[in-house]
This record gives sequence, C-alpha cells and structure tokens, in this order.
Amino acid sequence: MKITIITVAFNAAETIADTLRSVSEQTYEDIEHILIDGASKDATLSVAKAHGAHLAKCISEPDRGIYDAMNKGIAMATGDVIGFLNADDFYASRDAVKTIAAAFTDPDIDACYGDLLYVSKTNPSSIVRYWRSSIYERDSFRKGWCPPHPTFFVRRKVYEINGGFSLEYKIAADAEIMFRLLEVKRIKATYIPKTIVKMRTGGESNKSIRNVISQNREIIRFMNTSNGKKVSLVYFLWHKTFSKVTQFIARPRIDVKR
Repeated sequence: MKITIITVAFNAAETIADTLRSVSEQTYEDIEHILIDGASKDATLSVAKAHGAHLAKCISEPDRGIYDAMNKGIAMATGDVIGFLNADDFYASRDAVKTIAAAFTDPDIDACYGDLLYVSKTNPSSIVRYWRSSIYERDSFRKGWCPPHPTFFVRRKVYEINGGFSLEYKIAADAEIMFRLLEVKRIKATYIPKTIVKMRTGGESNKSIRNVISQNREIIRFMNTSNGKKVSLVYFLWHKTFSKVTQFIARPRIDVKR
C-alpha cells in the first residue's frame, strides 16, 4: 500500500528540514512524499534540495493559498492513501506512518486520525498542548470537536469521489473537508489513540485573535449550510473552549518518544 504525504510550503526555510527528515526516517517504506511550494522568497527550495532526496515530486509556483496548494498535491498523488504534513510539523515517531498503514489494512476503513502535540516554535522538545482526539460520534463537530488535520489520512478514492478542499474557506477548509467527509458523506473512519504528529505553535489559524474569530465564523458557516441543521454559536464555542483548555492540562502518552 502506497501512502502519499503532501507537504505545502511557503517561506518555510527555518522549519522544513525537520519535516523532510521526519518523513525520510519513517520505517514504513512505501511512501510518496510530494512538496508543493508556493514560490517561496526565502531558502525553502535550497533546504529542500539538501534534505529532500527522498521527495517523489517537488514543484514551486504561485498559488491561491494553502488549500489550493493542497488540492494540487491531491491531483499529483498516486498513493492509495493521502495525508498532509505541514512544513513546520514533523512526525512524533519513526513508526508513525507504519501505524497509519496498519489501520488501512481493514478494507472497510476510509480514513483514520490520531492525536497531536503542540510544541514550542523555538524548542520542539517543549510540549505546549496535547490534542487528544476521540472516536467520532454523529454531530460531534457541532460540539466543537474536530480531528487534528495533520493526523487525518484518507483513501485517495474518497477525494476522487467527494472532491478536495473548498477554496470558499480561507482559514478553515481543513475543518470543512473533515466535516464534509465524516458528518455529511458518512465515510468510515477509525481513531488511533496514539500521538502521530508534533506541530509547532504559531500556525495560521491560531496566530492571532482575528484569525481565531475568522476560523470559527467559517466553521459555523459551513456547518449551517451543509444540511440546514443550525448550530448554536454559544453551544459550539462553549464546548470548543472547554476542549482547548483541557489540552493544556492533559499530558501525552509515552508513545511520543522518538
């Protein structure tokens, strides 16, 4: 089973070496790693050349944003399963992709996801938040629940049938596609109770209060327009806020050691 990992980058010279190394060091061998660069102005491509000998494909050209770049990656992918690893993220262990592959040995499974660690932007060994996910239950998104997107792997045929990221959403298209696949299309997914990815803090959706507000507005909008079932803003924000607060208190399982 071939697994395609898509990394989207723009001016990521400071962090992308860790991303590339974490993929090249995976114990699972049948990996297709694709790098989609948005015409970076810094040394991103030079770093990729130095640390990306394993890359199957690499393109650098202007795009219409991160989700447009992700759609380009999906179109180029030849793997049976597709996942995304951001240019400032890295896998929590060398067996992370092997763990993902094991989940897809069940032919009935369309997608899987696991847990994620937020780590310090300047010190990746320092844990900031532990995003422990859970088994999907119907209407969970309306309670502020959502899987960590970098841990979300999907069979390629699912994207072929249901489409990729919606460019209508500028900051929450990753949440929208997971909502669409799990809540609307009812694909069959399984939860892996292990930490799959480590993510540096400071991502686009959380780097400012304005972005947090914009993201939540987009999430409410796509949920309210999906099937006519309105979402209570207060109910949604209460559950989401409570969930995030607990992430700062929870401690990771021991499986995150590299």
